[in-house]
Amino acid sequence: MNDVLPKISVAERLAERIAAGRALPPPQAVRARVEEMLIDIAGLAVAARRTDYVHATLTGWDGNGPCTAIGHGRALDAAGAALVNGTAAHGEDFDDTFEGGPVHAGVVIVPALLAAAERHKLSGPALLHGIAVGVEVMCRLSLVIPKAFHKAGFHPTAVLGTMGAAAGVAAALGLAPRRAVDALGIAGSMAGGIIEYLAEGTWTKRLHPGWAAQSGLRAAALAQAGFSGPRTVFEGTHGLFNGFAHRSDGDWAKLLDGFGERWVTETIAFKPYACGTMTHPYVDCAKRLAARGVRAESIAEITCEVAEGTVHRLWEPLVAKRRPPNAYAAKFSTPFCIAAGFALGAAGLEAFTEQTVRNPRLLGLAAKVGYVVDPNNPYPNEYTGHVRARLADGSVIEERQPHLRGGAHEPLARGDLEDKFRRNVEYGGWPRDQAEKYLSFARTAFDGPIDLSPFRG
Repeated sequence: MNDVLPKISVAERLAERIAAGRALPPPQAVRARVEEMLIDIAGLAVAARRTDYVHATLTGWDGNGPCTAIGHGRALDAAGAALVNGTAAHGEDFDDTFEGGPVHAGVVIVPALLAAAERHKLSGPALLHGIAVGVEVMCRLSLVIPKAFHKAGFHPTAVLGTMGAAAGVAAALGLAPRRAVDALGIAGSMAGGIIEYLAEGTWTKRLHPGWAAQSGLRAAALAQAGFSGPRTVFEGTHGLFNGFAHRSDGDWAKLLDGFGERWVTETIAFKPYACGTMTHPYVDCAKRLAARGVRAESIAEITCEVAEGTVHRLWEPLVAKRRPPNAYAAKFSTPFCIAAGFALGAAGLEAFTEQTVRNPRLLGLAAKVGYVVDPNNPYPNEYTGHVRARLADGSVIEERQPHLRGGAHEPLARGDLEDKFRRNVEYGGWPRDQAEKYLSFARTAFDGPIDLSPFRG
């Protein structure tokens, strides 16, 4: 490690690039993608609003104030609204994904910026600028040292989301570069999020985006008030990357080069299934296998070629993944997701309940699913799928998918995303007229003042 401090740190260079882009609105493609995030995140927050984990999050927060937890009557302080919206929107693992990271950006940045907009009465253009900057920072940070955070036992959405939220809120508030650097420096001491939830399917992963959102919001507020933070928060000997990825030799050009000119935000993927992103192509393969007339009873075994980087989260321990202990754990079990796709023809919210996770037919099929590591798998740059079924008569049939449906190669159409929103809010108990009212808001949110109060309750 090099203890000599740089004359200009990574955070300082980033803050200057953010400030330079303040006068120019994001390109239309970025605006459209951010608008879609507003729609998707709200639908997911409403879908989860009656769940036990959202109830616990709302009950466990003391502060009331002027900000909206979407779908709830109680108004909260800014940090509380960011926490509840982020936790609810990520809770069913149905939210957007940046494929190269992988990180869930919208579910951190949108709640943080909506809370900031209500708290500080920000304009629509300021909200758009803040979300775009926050998403871009978070996603680009995930490319600096790919896979390192997960390997070290941390959830990159939680760690990098805190930094993205701080950057986005600082940008929306129009903080000077020096104060934006302080916000990032402060946020580095608020970041965290271990992935031990994988052991038993407990709730902490659900909390990570909401906690990151409120942490970034608080970091920006402290910086605005004059609190200082380390300018070498990213690359320092005791900085974020050394602390959470155990390395600081990353490719900083992935963060800085072309910032504000070339937007990775345009490539954000939206999920068609309510489960871990890397399982999606496998679900599609399983659905196509069933469509070819293969019966579950005729399958002797299924073998999947997988990326080594996904094994510890989605495949091991294999015995436990074949029989997940609860519905949440099932979302991170590729064997169960394959069984759901094959037997149910879908993997939406209804596929992951305490009833389905005990379904003998699904568990019987999941028990037949195994894997081999493909050393040439392109993860995390691409999410691929493969199932090879050996049937009882000895014949073999297989399906492959080269990319994530809903991602850059096969994006969901705007109409499909709005239909997903309508299904989700219906699942959460919103009437149709409330759904259409929110869609109208999202279409014009960046043109005027922000008022989320009609979407309480």
